Amino acid sequence: MAKEGAERAEETEQMIEKEGGREGAEGSLRAGDAKEMRAVVLSGFGGLNKLRVCRRAMPEPQEGELKIRVKACGLNFIDLMVRQGNIDNPPKTPLVPGFECSGIVEALGDSVKGFEIGDRVMAFVNYNAWAEVVCTPVEFVYKIPDDMSFSEAAAFPMNFVTAYMMLFEVANLREGMSVLVHSAGGGVGQAVAQLCSTVPNVTVFGTASSFKHEAIKDSVTHLFDRNADYVQEVKRISTDGVDIVLDCLCGENTGKGLSLLKPLGTYILYGSSNMVTGETKSFFSFAKSWWQVEKVNPIKLYEENKVIAGFSLLNLLFKQNRGGLIKSVVDKLLNLYNNKKIKPVVDSLWALEEVKEAMQRIHDRGNIGKLILDVEKAPTPLVS
Repeated sequence: MAKEGAERAEETEQMIEKEGGREGAEGSLRAGDAKEMRAVVLSGFGGLNKLRVCRRAMPEPQEGELKIRVKACGLNFIDLMVRQGNIDNPPKTPLVPGFECSGIVEALGDSVKGFEIGDRVMAFVNYNAWAEVVCTPVEFVYKIPDDMSFSEAAAFPMNFVTAYMMLFEVANLREGMSVLVHSAGGGVGQAVAQLCSTVPNVTVFGTASSFKHEAIKDSVTHLFDRNADYVQEVKRISTDGVDIVLDCLCGENTGKGLSLLKPLGTYILYGSSNMVTGETKSFFSFAKSWWQVEKVNPIKLYEENKVIAGFSLLNLLFKQNRGGLIKSVVDKLLNLYNNKKIKPVVDSLWALEEVKEAMQRIHDRGNIGKLILDVEKAPTPLVS
């Protein structure tokens, strides 16, 4: 096994050199160019074999942008869907995946104010986060507290902003309400549980794989196996159902979630992980999951006084230009962090070269909290 680990490390180095040489031949990098970096590159949509670490030309900040020396990157379920091409209007490949990172400001573009070289920051990035260096508009960058680690900072933006926006901006969570959240052991699920604890007398119902229950049992009020009949379990405890349903699964869970809503309750769809059933995109699985979605009748919503909503943080940021709103939410969240009300849950750290193994762990729903790509971490050698 040790020999196998050494061979894998050697193979990785050869792959990096090969990719760097090929890009140089194509003109992306000139021989001897020192301004290059390591990055995870998705060569085409498909399985894990489409990911590899390559050498790329280092970006430089344009007007209004910051250049960040990346220390850590967040890995989210949406990254699996991007890899498969299982999203609307997927970008052209090859591309560098990733939507959030943390690091140190290395350079400022023209007209950038409020930041200095050397600032510790976290940021949203419209792709390209999984690299040693990124450039992103200043409106997507936030200073991080002195006692927040880079791995915590990389686990913070996507999960906590998504959870906060759904609970407080969309569903208007208040004292005494009840919330059902799926994948309670994941990054968003743990953020939801922590934010609910900041409001008095909120009951949290969560679903998760049974092997996670011991680790997360204290973060939710009632915990159910993700494969059990959670609808009957919830109704047994609360005959009227719940006030808020947060659904990242889609498929048949849409109808179940709507059936559990109290009058004036809100169902929010923010993901569709049920459509990711294998390593590559399956049109059969996609179609099956899609046809399991209950077709919503507006008249029925009217008669039952129920609200159905959708939430996509990335669309809100990069397509709908709501950076100012997100900035105000981040400020509120950092205040909660500084007052020790919330804290990112980091599952594990992975080297860039271990991105395939990290992605497989998310696919297997093995993580509790957030997986982080640690840019400075060396790959862990295989041992017997």
